[in-house]
Amino acid sequence: MSIQNNRLSKEVLAEKFSDVHPPFEHTEGAMIEADRCINCYDAPCTKSCPTSIDVPLFIKQISSGNIRGSAKTIFSSNIMGAGCSKVCPVEKLCEGACVYNLLEEEPISIAKLQRYSTEKAIQGKWKLFERKSSNGKKVAVVGAGPAGLACAHALSLQGVDVTIFEKEEKGGGLMTYGVAAYKVTPDFCKDEVDYILSIGGIDVQYKKELGKDITLVDLQKNYDSVFLGIGVGIARSLDIPGENLDGVVDAISFIYDLRTNDYSKIAVGDNVAVIGMGMTAIDAATQSKRLGAKEVTMIYRRTENEKPCTDVELDLAKLDGCSFIWLASPKEIIGENGKVKKLVCNKMKLAEPDASGRRAPVDTGETFTIDVDMVIKAAGQIPFEELVNKSSVENKSGKILINKKSETNLKGVFAGGDSVNGGKEVVDAVQAGKDGAKWILEYLGL
Repeated sequence: MSIQNNRLSKEVLAEKFSDVHPPFEHTEGAMIEADRCINCYDAPCTKSCPTSIDVPLFIKQISSGNIRGSAKTIFSSNIMGAGCSKVCPVEKLCEGACVYNLLEEEPISIAKLQRYSTEKAIQGKWKLFERKSSNGKKVAVVGAGPAGLACAHALSLQGVDVTIFEKEEKGGGLMTYGVAAYKVTPDFCKDEVDYILSIGGIDVQYKKELGKDITLVDLQKNYDSVFLGIGVGIARSLDIPGENLDGVVDAISFIYDLRTNDYSKIAVGDNVAVIGMGMTAIDAATQSKRLGAKEVTMIYRRTENEKPCTDVELDLAKLDGCSFIWLASPKEIIGENGKVKKLVCNKMKLAEPDASGRRAPVDTGETFTIDVDMVIKAAGQIPFEELVNKSSVENKSGKILINKKSETNLKGVFAGGDSVNGGKEVVDAVQAGKDGAKWILEYLGL
């Protein structure tokens, strides 16, 4: 593979990885947009938000000039409301539910307005919440991602002393390590985590990994309760010949390297194939193009109608010059001198709908070959099954099983987020963290 700094200067790279969704430049712009909201009764935008942010209220607060109140309304429901305003697939959530869609008009720019308030709060370090005095209860949270941070903040508000154990050297989880840099910058992620922790009563122990540096048994002994927010992070294997050749990487590792290194030092091929069509696949493809890859081809085994990413994400990849091959599945990666040279794919077709209406992709028996020097695997992530099994937590193929009160089979051990649902949106993880905190407080008698 070529090394990126042979192609693009640091200045060009900085521009390519700058904010893809710029904020309102002037207060007047936010006010004008906020005034468009008709304050629906039983607002569909609020109902479509997994954290139930009172959207009409925070927008009305913006239009009346009460930005501090607006930020508090958002953070009261979603303490990661700033980050979610940047990464949420709002077109299928709040903005997708906006009544203006029924009138064939542009929906309210809810995410942009949410970003307007929350960024002012973070930048100004506004103290919007007051923590209760410590009540002597101690809770361990494993993972400083969205679920863990939301759980810790909600517990700390009620006077619980929280210790977060995080295997990385920074908090934020997926937001910090797994999302395209042009959506959320490393500096923003740090500021958001610092703001959440500023409530007090939360001690974060970095570089502490469950199963290596700490054990669940020890946490159960030393804390009144435990919340597991370990997420997912193991890339799904393609299980095809040539997968171990030089030039084959998984999207999670590729994006992680981008988030933790100078962009100019990241290796990228001239002809890149990305396997998959989810959000992570789009992020890997667009960033490959922005790093200087000449051709980036996304390969998906179903049609565009079945794609897991949103139309907005797909359009972003199109604008970056990515190309797409639908109804294709990787069969073999061919190498030369240990390095990737070609990708062989099966041509697929969709079977007749099953009982659920879903049409499975079926191999037609035909193949085609494309020239590549890099293959990025983005066919999904799987849970930490080995880790979960070692912890004696009941699970299904690595996904932790919980009851209606977010509790696992182990008394006092709760869980939520991607480690339970297998991988959803950041906003879903935040809500899972809130739910976990609610039931932990009940368990502690608070």
